[in-house]
Amino acid sequence: MALLLLFAFASGLITIAAPCIWPLLPIVLSVSSTGGKRKPLGITLGVIFSFGILILTISYIVKIIPFDTNILRILSVLVIGFLGLTLIIPPLSQKLEGYASRLSGRLQTGTRSGFLGGLITGAVLGIVWTPCAGPILATIATLSATQKVNSSLVLVTFFYLFGVAIPLFIFSLVGRKIFLESKKLSPYLGRIQQVFGIIMIITAALIFTNYDKVLEAKLLNLFPSYANFQNKFEENKNVTNGLNQIKNTTQSSTSDNSLLNTNTPAPNFVGITNWLNSKPLSIKDLKGKVVLVDFWTYTCINCIRTLPHVTSWYNKYKDDGFVVVGIHTPEFQFEHETTNVASAIKQFGILYPVAQDNNYSTWNAYSNQYWPAEYLIDVNGNIRREEFGEGEYDQTKKAIQLLLEEAGKKVTSKTVSIADETPNGANLSPETYLGSARMQYFFPNGSVSNGVSDFVLQSPPNNSFSLGGKWSITDEYAQTVSNSTLTYNFTAQKVYLVMAPTGKNQSVKVFLDGQLISSDNSGSDVKNGVVNIDRDRLYSLVNLKDGSTNHTLLLEFSNGVKAFAFTFG
Repeated sequence: MALLLLFAFASGLITIAAPCIWPLLPIVLSVSSTGGKRKPLGITLGVIFSFGILILTISYIVKIIPFDTNILRILSVLVIGFLGLTLIIPPLSQKLEGYASRLSGRLQTGTRSGFLGGLITGAVLGIVWTPCAGPILATIATLSATQKVNSSLVLVTFFYLFGVAIPLFIFSLVGRKIFLESKKLSPYLGRIQQVFGIIMIITAALIFTNYDKVLEAKLLNLFPSYANFQNKFEENKNVTNGLNQIKNTTQSSTSDNSLLNTNTPAPNFVGITNWLNSKPLSIKDLKGKVVLVDFWTYTCINCIRTLPHVTSWYNKYKDDGFVVVGIHTPEFQFEHETTNVASAIKQFGILYPVAQDNNYSTWNAYSNQYWPAEYLIDVNGNIRREEFGEGEYDQTKKAIQLLLEEAGKKVTSKTVSIADETPNGANLSPETYLGSARMQYFFPNGSVSNGVSDFVLQSPPNNSFSLGGKWSITDEYAQTVSNSTLTYNFTAQKVYLVMAPTGKNQSVKVFLDGQLISSDNSGSDVKNGVVNIDRDRLYSLVNLKDGSTNHTLLLEFSNGVKAFAFTFG
């Protein structure tokens, strides 16, 4: 337990570097730039107490007093916007300080110290802050949501928040010192505070529209190394064992109940661009049915491997009151096109409703971060199970059966047996993007700038690629111009590449370890060593019969092909 607490504390310490906290740092800086010396302390305590109490108790509170928790978020947004307005309009700030003075009853220690104002602002920020969740915080959130809080979980939460508090307090204190004690900045402090006020109002608007989550997702994509570091840091043996001990002490005595790992109201489907296979649906329309909400996108290999299981569950239990709603949230621009999604629906034999979530509205409403992600909802409209990524198919199937039985349906456990093709990702090459916005495995420089450039093909180290010939680089993809080649030193059994044509008769020639790839090792889209690029989709390039081993892939492109991302299996 002691090691788990140490890791929880360290995880909190590094949270200040997380992209998920960056949108709130300008607010912390804004509030710190006014008031007395104790304001940074007030902000820090407000954030950690508010967030800690909320995450540990909200499910209990909602059970006793049913209400829409989104009300708290809206009130917080209004407070942040109002505080921003007080920075823009000094007389309004003076009136607010007067009210705070009377409320505290102590002018010297209340208003001038700024502690009360900082505490209020911090408490508001704690309500709207959603940290980047690693295994530790995910366990806290899951057990709290399912009302399985115990003393060990409270202790882990305390150490995590204590870790958060230290860098947050330092950031707030240093920010205040810079703006209030700098001789160069002091003459412009009034204007600086007005700028901060505008930033706070803009941030409030972003939170209200959920666009802050879009920015957080983009920041995580731009800086994937943080999430990778956090997960690697928290997924060591000591942390895993400690979290499992906490989970085991809270699990139900029946194995069936442990399949249902949450119990929260399901958000509605919002901001949907288009519905396929169905008229527009809402969570309210589906009450009385067991619903599986499946977030996917048609070029994601992880989603593609999940789809046979999802479609089989739908086909088996649709007559028993089971519905699947596929939320297609695109990763690349071409995945916004309805015709492309409709083609994929036909290709994968999807008969259930599919919603195009092109603006990430429903994705953000569910606070989702993964492709694929499954949210299993009971007949009362509550999420009872969450599953992220591939695998755990038998458990999800049993959870579906359990919720149908809760609804009074008699179901059988027999379904079509489908092999679990989830790869062992321990030694696989990582997902690799070819657009400059997320390019990180390019050799020799790590990434390249946008525009047309000539490259010299080199021999890259393991898990990296090199370009040759002329390429046009954009944020999202790399497009071939002339004599374009790519080599990748990979470790995997299967290799996939998302590509899109810009004209007719475009192709890619595939070489493996210096030889034109043989039919024995070719992916399903390779014929005689060549891939014809017919439409925007994921292409299967390599399928090694000797399992997951290290090889060198060389691709020779015709002109005009857009290459987006490699995935491995």
